[in-house]
Order: sequence, then structure tokens, then C-alpha cells
Amino acid sequence: MNAIEVSALTMSYGGREVLRGVDFEVASGEVFCLLGPNGAGKTTTVEILEGFRQRTSGNVTVLGMDPQAQPTKLRERIGIVLQECGFPRQARVKELIDCWRSYYPSPRATSDLLSVVELDEDKNTQVRKLSGGQRRRLDLALALAGDPDLIFLDEPTTGFDPESRRRCWEAIENLRTLGKTVLLTTHYLDEAERLADRVAILRDGQIQVAGSVRHVARQAGVPTRISFTAPQRLRDGDLTVPAGLNVTVTGEQAVCLSACTASASVALRELLTWCADNDLGDLDDLSVITPTLEDAYLQLVAGGAR
Repeated sequence: MNAIEVSALTMSYGGREVLRGVDFEVASGEVFCLLGPNGAGKTTTVEILEGFRQRTSGNVTVLGMDPQAQPTKLRERIGIVLQECGFPRQARVKELIDCWRSYYPSPRATSDLLSVVELDEDKNTQVRKLSGGQRRRLDLALALAGDPDLIFLDEPTTGFDPESRRRCWEAIENLRTLGKTVLLTTHYLDEAERLADRVAILRDGQIQVAGSVRHVARQAGVPTRISFTAPQRLRDGDLTVPAGLNVTVTGEQAVCLSACTASASVALRELLTWCADNDLGDLDDLSVITPTLEDAYLQLVAGGAR
């Protein structure tokens, strides 16, 4: 069963079309990441899903409901972490969580919330004394107060130091173990690659590609890079490399690019067979580097430009 289903979604502001037939789905219990450059339509899409903005046309179902028609019932079952949240500076962590819990008919236990976001030891700390990372984890605890089935996270780690980011990642990963569905937006591609079960890349108001990181890389056509220290005979030009291997030599370094992700193992076998047939011995510093989500994203959004 899908927690979110979107088809033919459009949104226009005046004469400007921001979303132009967006289609994607989010399975229950998965972490799904929506990626795209500024102005791609991510915020508009998420606000429509949350029930805060009315779409121009298309079909949208969130937890079996139309967010445009049933916003109140929907909000009882979702949690939202905005880019920035504000709280009374003198309030204490546990006080805020208990206050938020009082708004829901079946809230999650305070002790559970503190444990999930790792704020047990800070439950009596005032908001003004929390670090940026601790405040963000408090945001997450409040979003979980009503024990929602679906959580929206809008760039949850922007401006964090590395340690705070990883603590927040662990809190998000805890949500997966609880069986929650998460829709995440972020500009940190390493964050999306670590957390997301699937990603979708939105550009110019349309989904360019959606799927696992491996699927997205394959669709983007980013090659796998096989590199090694070139044997002297290869550097001297005494050997003819099979055309299918696509090997280039620069100084002492040689690089073999496979045509696509799926052919990396084939290219590696052919390369090793060719080396054995020509008595080249072991290839020093041999490494196989598969495409990352960043490689695929840049290929799709910026045409490979870095």
C-alpha cells in the first residue's frame, strides 16, 4: 500500500506553471527523498501534500485522503518539520513535548519521544540552552508527538556541523524502525543517499527520474569508473586496448569507463582477461568507483557540470 500517490499534478501561479504533470508514489514505511534545484517546485509539491496549498489540477492521495478535501483529518495523522521552527526560549524540552502531545487524541508517550530523538538527558533543559542540533531533534520530537503515520522533513540538517548531522540522521533512521513513512527534502546528496530508500529528482516542474540510487544512476547514464596504475607497456603504447574497454591513459594513471552501471562487472572481467592475456600481472591500485547519487543528480540537473 502506498502512503502517497501523485499523478498529473499541476500548479500555476497566475500565468506561471510551477508543476507540469508531476507523478510519483511513496510506499508505506519507506524513506523517500524529493530532490531538485531551487525553484524546481519541491516546496509547492510538499505544501500540496500537507494540505496547505490547493493544486490547480491532478490527483493527490495522502494516507488514503485528498489533502485538499480533508486537511483536518489528515493533519491528525502527519507530522511536519519545517526548515525553521520557533519556541518560547524559557520553555523546557519536556514541557514543550507534553504541550504538543495534548493536541492529539492518541499521542506517543513522552519517554518514547525523548528516546527516539536522544534528548532523554536534556528533558529539563530550557530551549535557549539547546544547541542547533538539539533544537532540530526537538522539532522532530514535536512532529512525532501525535504518533503520525507520515512525517514530512524539510531540509532537517541545514547549517548543522558534521556531528549534529549524524545525530539527526540516526533519529531519522529510528523512524524507519518504527515503521513510519518519511518524505524528506534536502540539498545534501550524501544525506539523501544514506537515508532514502528511493529518491525522485524534480526539475522544471517535472519528475526527471525516480527510484533507488542505483536505478537513478543507471537512468542518468553515469559510467562506473575503473582505475589502476597503467603498466609501463601500456604507457609506452606497445599494447592495443580492445575498443570496448574504453581505456584512457594519463601519465601513470589509467581509467576504464564502463558504458553504464549495469556493465561494470562485464568491463572489469574483460579488463582482467586482457591483462592476463598480455602478461601484465596484477593491476596496481585497482579500484572500482560506482556512480553516486551526486553524480547522477549533476548529470540530470546540470548536464554533468560541477
